[in-house]
Amino acid sequence: MSHSTSVAPMVARSGRALKGRVTVPGDKSISHRSLMLGALAVGRTTVTGLLESEDVLNTAAAMRAFGARIDRDPLGVWTVDGAGLGSLVEPETVIDYGNAGTGVRLALGLAGTHPIATTFTGDASLSRRPMGRVLEPLRQMGARIIARSGDRLPLSVRGPGTAAPITYRVPVPSAQVKSAVLLAGLNAPGQTTVIEPIPTRDHTERMLLGFGAAISVEADGSGGRIITVTGQGELQPQDITVPADPSSAAFPIVAALITPGSDVTVADVLLNEHRTGLLTTLQEMGADLVIDNIRETGGEKLGDIRVRHSALKGITVPAERAPSMIDEYPVLAIAAAFASGATTMPGLEELRVKESDRLAAVAAGLRANRIDCEEGETSLVVHGRRGAIGGGTVATYLDHRIAMSFLVLGLAADAPVTVDDGAVIATSFPTFQKLIRELGGDLSLAGEKAA
Repeated sequence: MSHSTSVAPMVARSGRALKGRVTVPGDKSISHRSLMLGALAVGRTTVTGLLESEDVLNTAAAMRAFGARIDRDPLGVWTVDGAGLGSLVEPETVIDYGNAGTGVRLALGLAGTHPIATTFTGDASLSRRPMGRVLEPLRQMGARIIARSGDRLPLSVRGPGTAAPITYRVPVPSAQVKSAVLLAGLNAPGQTTVIEPIPTRDHTERMLLGFGAAISVEADGSGGRIITVTGQGELQPQDITVPADPSSAAFPIVAALITPGSDVTVADVLLNEHRTGLLTTLQEMGADLVIDNIRETGGEKLGDIRVRHSALKGITVPAERAPSMIDEYPVLAIAAAFASGATTMPGLEELRVKESDRLAAVAAGLRANRIDCEEGETSLVVHGRRGAIGGGTVATYLDHRIAMSFLVLGLAADAPVTVDDGAVIATSFPTFQKLIRELGGDLSLAGEKAA
């Protein structure tokens, strides 16, 4: 399922302080992996707090197509009944992953070492995104791929009778590629190793360990990691509680920082060290941001984040921080628009191949709203407020994070900000409009009476 084909322009207006305590939906990365590993375990996995967005629901549908039984009870608890490694059945129909880049890349790894044929497709945005980084190691493991030019969707993969374990050095920092190879390695005999020169988010490693996989993680002596999984073991079902998604929490956090008089707490946010780059950056910019009630669940740390309106200053964000906040740069650019001075963001090449060319989309959206910026090939410089800002219409390019980031801008801008399609937000944060309104924000469909 892809996002609604009905385009829904949305507009945000300023004038109200944001106040309250909210919880954003469950983490998308953990939600995808919970369903996938549950489908490979022997027995019943329960998942509480699953992100019920279009992206994750597409993964649920895919795992059902592979033979897992997946249900949701009236209280929102999901159950996954898996039959074990090697048990995936050949889907009877094409698997449509909509806009879910993470979901399809991980599912390619999952299917690529099973002796079945699977065809994957997606929406217009996902069909433009390259899949070659995942397909190359799968080919080395024996998978056969039929794909469009440039290794793009739609494509078909047929796994080998017996997959070959490999040692694979990821060419660029990518948790998706690393995870796809590790998931593929689960059904290969012997040891599959991923060498990661720059560490990325480690949810897959943590969850594999929790499910009982034979996995080791070692430092390589130069700041990287060597991750090895031994395949064809047995995964044990788990009871999983999904923490709140830090990438979704970024939107109310930045909205509170830039909106005068605001005081917002976002509860139960995942604090995995590979996901907190934005929080560190905002604190360096002078944000009044406090994290408390820190605790642990399922091997992951979480806590409550309180933010109040702050006078921010521009900084240079270290390029090496990019893997820990790659999805948060669009909304960081909004915070930078309200900072004094320039905020420089290098190391952004990965933004070129997200749901949209996010680097170009952010720069265009800033300019449309009278915010000075300089777009480089792999960098962005945002010059803080030099006059009245806002009043523009932003092209989202089917990208949920572009839509939400510029709606956040509108909550504090001098004139309303419109995005050309708010329907895309459902891919990751279906309750976004409701949550912003609960905090007091003025966010509505274009043409609808202001909230």
